[in-house]
Amino acid sequence: MCPQTSTARPRRSNPAGARGRIHVFLATSKIHREYKLGKAREEILRLSVEGVRRARSYVEDVEFSPEDASRTEPDFLIEVCRAVIAAGARTVNIPDTVGYAAPEEFGALIRQLYEAVPEFQSGEAVISVHCHNDLGLAVANSLAAARNGARQIECTVNGIGERAGNAALEEIVMAIKTRKDYFRGLSVGVDTRQILKSSRLVARMSGLAVQRNKAIVGENAFAHSSGIHQDGVLKKRETYEIMDPRLVGWGRSQLPLTKHSGRAAVAARLRQLGFNLSQKEVNAIFVRFKEIGDRKKFVYDDDLAALVEGQIADVPEIWTLEYLGVTTGLNALPTATVRLRKRRREKGEPEFFQDASIGDGPVDATFKAIDRIIKTQGRLKEYAIRAVSQGKDALGEVTIAAAFDRDQMVSGKGASTDIIEASARAYLNAVNRYLSLNNLEKHADEQP
Repeated sequence: MCPQTSTARPRRSNPAGARGRIHVFLATSKIHREYKLGKAREEILRLSVEGVRRARSYVEDVEFSPEDASRTEPDFLIEVCRAVIAAGARTVNIPDTVGYAAPEEFGALIRQLYEAVPEFQSGEAVISVHCHNDLGLAVANSLAAARNGARQIECTVNGIGERAGNAALEEIVMAIKTRKDYFRGLSVGVDTRQILKSSRLVARMSGLAVQRNKAIVGENAFAHSSGIHQDGVLKKRETYEIMDPRLVGWGRSQLPLTKHSGRAAVAARLRQLGFNLSQKEVNAIFVRFKEIGDRKKFVYDDDLAALVEGQIADVPEIWTLEYLGVTTGLNALPTATVRLRKRRREKGEPEFFQDASIGDGPVDATFKAIDRIIKTQGRLKEYAIRAVSQGKDALGEVTIAAAFDRDQMVSGKGASTDIIEASARAYLNAVNRYLSLNNLEKHADEQP
């Protein structure tokens, strides 16, 4: 909002109440004064004061920004800050409008303003910063400003904004929280567990996807593919992670397997998949793993399962799908009827159990019906489906990850020409692995 010079007396209505704030700005740099506004320093100073005074007649809280502050002469910038504070501004925002500043010089500028304006030192007025990312320095400049007296940082989720964007909220927040030793005395009041959820919401609503290697919220932010890194993370997370991914809304660290992955990472993934192997069996599989890793970028769970095949028996099938009937459609309530066969550890005939449930969709209804039967509820974390072959009759393969008791993650896989059936088989595969992995077969015998 550019200050207006009208002399009309405004109404003193304030619908926003005591928390209302008006933010006014006016360019102050030499290049903006001469080429954009065609005004001298004196007129810029006068207009700035008039704009603040007018806003102040509406609200108690007024913020003023000298646009392109990082390219404004420091002596004039100090003069503007003093004048707008005297006119009633509570916050003076110092924008790096075109992303021109470097961290060391921007921090020095903020320190110069802080020391030259008594109201910044007393707390009567607050220094804010608003940094753009044209040179990729928005976050660094913002943090340098915080170290030198700024107490408000204007930023955006995922760093979205004009041109190359603004300072990324998630990076600033986690930098200050993670490096408390460096940012002494500074704190943020953000619930960090909502960061990932907010990031995904903004990405979805804005249509601006987050790059995979984006700090904090990117898909690869907490993924370790190097064998040395994976071994360190497995032994002690802090060896290669300076942040707990759960603090920002992620689950546990991801260890995608590549040819660089070590024996410990492969053994850990096999355990997650529900395979209880001897050291000899792990060593044999690791040799074949390295051969496959040389031919492809990532070695997936399916590949590991194929390596295990022939060396050990598959996960015991405690629960088996016997029947599945689903009704769904437009304006219909999705309903699934499931019948399962349960294998008994002791000798004896298998038992059959049947139940039905409704859900948000056919897959959800199917999973809920299974939960009602087995009484061991899993929380679906990942769901993916792919065509194993080509054509209309292609087999659909569903892969899921579900969290069970104490947030133990277990994967499952199922295949069928019917994707609902494939989903049910994948979920049961995960359930059986969970029961086997935790030696809960006896518990299953007592259920339902």
